Amino acid sequence: MLETLTARDAVELAIVERSGFVESRHAGAAIVLSPEGEVIAQHGNAEALILPRSSLKPLQAVASLTAGAVLDGEQLALGTASHTGTDRHVEVVREMLTAAGLTEDDLACPPAWPSDAATRREMIRDHAGEARIRMNCSGKHALMLRACVATGWPTAGYLEPAHPLQVHIREVVERLTGERIAHTAVDGCGAPVHAITLAGLARGIHRIGSASERSPFALHRVAGALVRAVRENPWTIAGPGEPDTIATETLGVFSKGGAEGVMVMVAPDATTVALKMLDGSGRAAAVVAATLLARAGAVSEADVAELTAALPLDILGGGQPVGAVRPAPGI
Repeated sequence: MLETLTARDAVELAIVERSGFVESRHAGAAIVLSPEGEVIAQHGNAEALILPRSSLKPLQAVASLTAGAVLDGEQLALGTASHTGTDRHVEVVREMLTAAGLTEDDLACPPAWPSDAATRREMIRDHAGEARIRMNCSGKHALMLRACVATGWPTAGYLEPAHPLQVHIREVVERLTGERIAHTAVDGCGAPVHAITLAGLARGIHRIGSASERSPFALHRVAGALVRAVRENPWTIAGPGEPDTIATETLGVFSKGGAEGVMVMVAPDATTVALKMLDGSGRAAAVVAATLLARAGAVSEADVAELTAALPLDILGGGQPVGAVRPAPGI
């Protein structure tokens, strides 16, 4: 059976301090690429396989766009998002579907409650229930459906690995990462998620994050447009109080976290970080990624300090902060 990095492959990336006592440690692997795509820092085994989970969404989105989907602005940004299901997010996703003659019933992601607490409380008061369009991946699914409609592929079964869209996505992922997919699993939303190395994920995200909208190549043009759409609409990528949205607003980066402790982050100069927390916890992922960008000189220490203050990193005791989640000193 294939597997991700082991404890022997990992290094300490973050610590959890409570009242002057280091209570927990987050180990994992991380890799930093220069604006030119060269490896400038590596912590742990970046050649280990990972399932990128939602950090694969930018690659999936670029594939859907090169398959023929045409979107811009908020709709384009929602196509690569893990949104919190607010009414604002849902409105844009519904617009994405309606413009192609589709409805929420065409989505194959499972029904879910929004992760945004205020929205969930309001829905409960209104006696509303779970909905596919509230699921955090509904924007990705809407973009996939738009690609099917644009190309003339069937919308039914669009998540099946043998569907033409998924075959195309697989090809684009291999092209962007520069490696063959080692294994295909089923993501939480039902879409295929492909096992690649952490280094391969970094390469793919760097190629997207460094792409120019003025490129003669369509793949680079749509990738550049995708990154710009997210940076111009940071609320779309996640939601209020969420690390990806906060990092995009604070640092001007392109940030995309994934389940099980995966994170990718691209600075404005295209310096790129990809990391995987071995224990699957994502609570330290954004601050570790931002710190690695600062170590590389791609963002300022002052801006990272502002980001750190805005992220939910406090450790509470009796309702008051008594410590914090911090990047490990050695990274």
